[in-house]
Amino acid sequence: MFGLLKGRRRKKLKAAPFPAEWLEIVERNVALYRRLPEADRRELLGHVQVFLAEKPFEGCGGLAITDEIRVTVAAQACLLLLHRQTDYFPRLHSIIVYPTSFVAKTVKQEGPGMIAEGPEARLGEAWLRGPLVLSWDDVLADASGSRTGSNVVLHEFAHELDDEDGEANGAPALERGQSYADWARVLGAAYERLRRDAERGRESVLNDYGAESPAEFFAVATECFFEMPVDLRIQQPELYEKLEEFYRQDPTTWKETMDDGR
Repeated sequence: MFGLLKGRRRKKLKAAPFPAEWLEIVERNVALYRRLPEADRRELLGHVQVFLAEKPFEGCGGLAITDEIRVTVAAQACLLLLHRQTDYFPRLHSIIVYPTSFVAKTVKQEGPGMIAEGPEARLGEAWLRGPLVLSWDDVLADASGSRTGSNVVLHEFAHELDDEDGEANGAPALERGQSYADWARVLGAAYERLRRDAERGRESVLNDYGAESPAEFFAVATECFFEMPVDLRIQQPELYEKLEEFYRQDPTTWKETMDDGR
């Protein structure tokens, strides 16, 4: 019964007119939205309305949460939901936003028997079964379409997808017909390739932060898939194909946009 009521409520939210002031924010701030086909834009805006009705935001470090913050984050996060039979990041219960990069305590393995602890500046963080944390300055900069391959919202929400099956290991829950064996083979090989490239100082279309772990690799690959799809497809065609199959999208076919937002 609860699932039926939730489905009806979501359907009603999607069908409601999208607020004009929200649309202005999306068109101004989110470069990827301007590249989408018209049908995908309509689907995305429906997802945004559901997302914002269900996910609470909290400002930290003196930041007051505004519609600009909420809509800019939601429009990017919901790109990961297009065309897919999935829920709205069900393990995510809140989104915390700082005005700029924030400091988190980290514990790292530096070598055999050596562990380093200390503060580290971060742009975003997804806690397993906890809140998702973002830096607003970096959210806005990445959303503008700088084409550096970096997008903190896509990165952190990819972690949320990875965690949907209860384990953040670089293997999100696949839909029927998608092979876990093929996923492990292709992404495992691409991950090892990035690790070798990072160790040897070789450049890659993928940010070498993805060499940290399979979970970080999936998040970095997701950023690159949406932000630099042509480069990723050229350099790593098998990886691109697997991400295209998972996300049911082909960003290489999206139109280009001018820097002024037109």
